[in-house]
Amino acid sequence: MIGKLSGRIDYRGADHVLIDVRGVGYMVYCNERTLAGLPGVGEAVALYTDLLVREDLLQLFGFTSLVEKEWHRLLMSVQGIGAKASMAILGTLGADGVSRAIALGDWNAVKAAKGIGPKTAQRVVIELKDKAPTVMAMGGTGAPVASDVELENVEVIETSVVAPSGAAQSEALSALGNLGYAPGEAAGAVAEAAGVDPGADTSALIKAALKLLAPKG
Repeated sequence: MIGKLSGRIDYRGADHVLIDVRGVGYMVYCNERTLAGLPGVGEAVALYTDLLVREDLLQLFGFTSLVEKEWHRLLMSVQGIGAKASMAILGTLGADGVSRAIALGDWNAVKAAKGIGPKTAQRVVIELKDKAPTVMAMGGTGAPVASDVELENVEVIETSVVAPSGAAQSEALSALGNLGYAPGEAAGAVAEAAGVDPGADTSALIKAALKLLAPKG
């Protein structure tokens, strides 16, 4: 399976890009948020990909991080959520937004995506809530744009680069788990804390999450 593509953008469409990888063009479908963040035609790009295989169709979907790719895979496991719906949710909320919404049980945020009704949104939150800690612990794994030197020997590969913000959330989750908090409640608290202060480091996230988890009254 194709896990990642590094090349140059040959063409940009309304919902996809054509990436030239050593003379081979790959059509990769992306959500609106991802497309908006991609460079222009002729520039270097790297995207994690997921291949959808059907009897009459082979379709590549592109993501800027492994967290986004994993949420796409999990969203499509929910009844009523296909590739189009998954991309709509990710395009509306982004990977971090999906993590927060599901960890906090905020189905209204999921419902904000085009074509997603309340029942489907609730099903997404209920079925994936237990998966949120694992995905959040993956951190902000990104796909760095390939340099000119790298593009001389581009190949289809799978790599991992951890961004500080994602690492902080992962470390905070681990610390709360060591303190005895259940994965679900820890993920919800970390997600809420990160939503209030997206730039918080590990220590700040842990302190904020502990305040949220403290018994009320």
